[in-house]
Amino acid sequence: MDNTKRIFVLDTNVLIHDPMALFNFDEHDVYLPMTVLEELDNHKKGMSEVARNAREANRILDQLISGENFDSIQQGIPLSKYAGPGTQDTDRLGKLFFETEPQEMELPPGLSSAKADTRILEAGLALKERHPDQDVTLVTKDINMRIKAAAVGLHSEDYYNDRVLEDTDLLYTGWTRLPEDFYSQHAQDMESWQEDGHTYYRLKLEEEPGWFPNEFLISENDAGFSAIVREINGTEVVLEYPDDYQSKAVWGIHALNPEQNMALNHLMNPDIDFVTLVGQAGTGKTLLTLAAALEQTLEENRFREIIMTRATIPIAEDIGFLPGTEEEKMTPWMGALLDNMEVLLGMDKGGHNQWQRQATQDLLNDRVKIKSMNFMRGRTFVNKFIIIDEAQNLTPKQMKTMITRAGPGTKMVCLGNLAQIDTPYLTETTSGLTYVVDRSKRWDHSAHVTLQKGERSRLAEWAAEHL
Repeated sequence: MDNTKRIFVLDTNVLIHDPMALFNFDEHDVYLPMTVLEELDNHKKGMSEVARNAREANRILDQLISGENFDSIQQGIPLSKYAGPGTQDTDRLGKLFFETEPQEMELPPGLSSAKADTRILEAGLALKERHPDQDVTLVTKDINMRIKAAAVGLHSEDYYNDRVLEDTDLLYTGWTRLPEDFYSQHAQDMESWQEDGHTYYRLKLEEEPGWFPNEFLISENDAGFSAIVREINGTEVVLEYPDDYQSKAVWGIHALNPEQNMALNHLMNPDIDFVTLVGQAGTGKTLLTLAAALEQTLEENRFREIIMTRATIPIAEDIGFLPGTEEEKMTPWMGALLDNMEVLLGMDKGGHNQWQRQATQDLLNDRVKIKSMNFMRGRTFVNKFIIIDEAQNLTPKQMKTMITRAGPGTKMVCLGNLAQIDTPYLTETTSGLTYVVDRSKRWDHSAHVTLQKGERSRLAEWAAEHL
């Protein structure tokens, strides 16, 4: 092995989490203990995400060892041999090594050699002893495994490649504050015109501003200049004056703060196909989205149906089997959306007779559908307004699966609170919602807003901040 390279020993959970992990260690070598192959084999059966990833990892390993003999496997298989999708710059990759001979190491008596974790530690320590001039690192997503590795003297790290950002404080917010004198500085050189009832501005800046398409620009003072970035060509930008939804209603709902006004501008814009709204409980994500969906579906007939779905991750113990059709099974999970729907349709207020309630329910059944994510693969939704609630509980791969369901004329909105992730193996930095916000910010037909001000009640706002 090349002395300038590090050796990374991969735990099974890394390959199950990301089957392409083998190709994410640059020029360094990767080592797979035999126990990892056995565990991949144990996890390959079934239709779960874990089983699919285990099978994908096995397929990649099968392609890598194809045509190799025992001697070449002992010498290391070049990872550049893999020609599948998802790898870039394969020429710079290192080699893949397998555990081709048994490892005998002295470990503390409390560690049972019958356990898979212990055998992986033994393989890592044996590798460290055989190559004292190289850094050997165990890569695992299991916190307890990293603690055990530290206890026996083996360096270990988490798998960082799945992190979109180092810290969610760095996540794109969708808006930027301008200096108070921004308009006065650029007013003379600013070209303005009106088109389709909207006011646009073109101005040339001294340097590239670092803005993104559809980003909101807000002045520090309330009476200042606010705009939406529509085009960026180097230092030349085209801005649009936003609609004021604090005075103009959408399905009877007014924006209560500047962030909600930004959200409604994006939700009501037919040129934006994908919207992400992130914020704590009570910021109005669901209510604003449903109001925009009802307005554009029932009043403007821009969309044929509203489709609502969410990740079915329970907060506490699962309540078990739910009887009924797909829609009936999903109804308990959609309480947040349905509560807001009742508010928007006035069903939460008194004075409705039985006929009015039934007419409203028939309208909902006809134009609003509740779908399960489990049956989304292979489907295409045309001219639909799709709402994905609790999107922070999706993995990046699940998020991609959902977004690729969109057909012509479909708008998709992802709602989530990164502080309320219920999936055991996701964090704020690895959530599919964080991933898609970061990846889509440069696309001309996507928009994002991070809502910060709670509008639910003073109790809910206090709880979000202090509990």
